[in-house]
Amino acid sequence: MLIGATGVGKTQLGIRFLQSGTDAEGSFGAVVDLSSRGDSQNHSGYADRLVGRPLSITQPDDDLPLLATERPADILAFLGYSGRRVMRSQLDVDQWHAWQSDLNRRMPQLYRYIYGHLTLGTKRFLVDGIEPLEDAADSLQLDLLELLYHKMLRKDHDWLAREVLREQFRSLADEVDKRAYDASQAACVVLVTTKQSMLNQLIEMPLADGDLAAAANTVILMGRTQAEGKLGRALYIAKHRGSYADSDILPFEIDDSGVNFPTTL
Repeated sequence: MLIGATGVGKTQLGIRFLQSGTDAEGSFGAVVDLSSRGDSQNHSGYADRLVGRPLSITQPDDDLPLLATERPADILAFLGYSGRRVMRSQLDVDQWHAWQSDLNRRMPQLYRYIYGHLTLGTKRFLVDGIEPLEDAADSLQLDLLELLYHKMLRKDHDWLAREVLREQFRSLADEVDKRAYDASQAACVVLVTTKQSMLNQLIEMPLADGDLAAAANTVILMGRTQAEGKLGRALYIAKHRGSYADSDILPFEIDDSGVNFPTTL
């Protein structure tokens, strides 16, 4: 998880993570954008500038095949930038049920998008659009993230195929076997936007937002710093499960090539 305020550099690092897949696994990664604020995160613009690759986009109601024969689009704008932050506390019962009905109608597209990428070699996924909330239980994005990670990315290939194909699974079993992949190789980076912009504020906050940060393998905090009357940027690895993580605060700068660390580090 990369946690920090808007504009601190999370998306640039995320794009670099996706691009690294081209060298490591032979496949650029995929983006699931859960933003509902009414504006794109401009992933395509960042990718074009940083790695020379503008990204293709699938919109919420675009049709996707059950069994992909070509790589799906680089980005799925799943909520379609509806311009409204959907929170349980701001909807009455009828409005919430209407939203859930619309979401359930779209859900097969998310399953097909993830399954199509996995069967065609994509191993890196970037989830964006996790927006700041007072109560994690109020967040639709967190619910979708849990579903995407635990019920799609981390499930065995044939289990996910059953969810995608439903009643056609048995008749297409041979095709499913041809598209088998190792789900344990899938990696996911999640970008979480905060109201707090200063790094010291983020460090002082409790790590867990609901169970989100508590369940993550790695949590990186990105924020502003202030020293000698000047503002800068830095990151801090708040958690890294399974191996050593340096406890230093690492300053960085952002230029046309993205996030850059001083050569002295």
